[in-house]
Amino acid sequence: MKTPFDLRFLTTFAAVAEHQSFSKAATSLGVAKGTVSRTIAQLEAELGVELLHRTTHHVALSTAGVVLYERTREHLRALQTSVANLPELEEEPSGLLRLTCSPDFGVLVLPAIITGFSRRFPNVRFDIRLSTDHEDLVREGFDLAIRVATGPLKDSALKMRRIGRGTAAFYAAPAYIARCERPQRLLDEQHSWVLHAGVIQLLKLDIDSVQFCVDDFFLARDLMRDGVGVGMLPTFIAQSYLDEGLLEEVSLQGAPEMFGDLVMLYPSSGQTPKKVTAFRDFLIEALKSETQL
Repeated sequence: MKTPFDLRFLTTFAAVAEHQSFSKAATSLGVAKGTVSRTIAQLEAELGVELLHRTTHHVALSTAGVVLYERTREHLRALQTSVANLPELEEEPSGLLRLTCSPDFGVLVLPAIITGFSRRFPNVRFDIRLSTDHEDLVREGFDLAIRVATGPLKDSALKMRRIGRGTAAFYAAPAYIARCERPQRLLDEQHSWVLHAGVIQLLKLDIDSVQFCVDDFFLARDLMRDGVGVGMLPTFIAQSYLDEGLLEEVSLQGAPEMFGDLVMLYPSSGQTPKKVTAFRDFLIEALKSETQL
């Protein structure tokens, strides 16, 4: 005898046993009476026994039906209670939200967003990892990642949602401009250049023309502040130094307009958890006020 693997069989059987009626069971389950009848017939065929005695006006459990109901009733109730009490099924988002993003975004932008979100949804806990690596979200168990899109999404296991627009520009310290004059062209040999390795690759520049190649925008910003050269920074990273007069924006001939979509990536399998959709919507709304992202 094969064991039925479809829990709907037992759920339907339990409803009929409790109501002693196909129509009342159908109403409680929110399905058609014919669906209940066919499901019971499938279960009986699967088990090879008659579970219900049917008459025109009455339904009663057979001996086998009584045994099956008594053995499964408490287990079914426990399963239903467990599923109903899952955090994601509660009205308010809750549970652990695991996210990853780049260190610069995580340090400069994320704190205010996390603080505001936590005040609105205090039952959500966070596990935040700052990294420049593009982790496998599914394998590593992350709920979402915040990244700058560099092209079409290749991983079919992920969904992508645009949450903002990022801009970048070229900057230099006032002291550097006073000493070396304002640069006019990208990679002008008369100037020293401070560029992120990712930018060099993206713009397909000659790395031999770059005196300072770095893999961290904070390091590039501080080198530029100290007057070692001209460089490119995302606007949100440069903004505080601009406000303090530590950097100035420079326009360069031949330099492409620098911008990109800020996106949120999350696994595509199954229903998106409430904690993820709530954080996504909050993040989009919060970033609308970031005029210099």
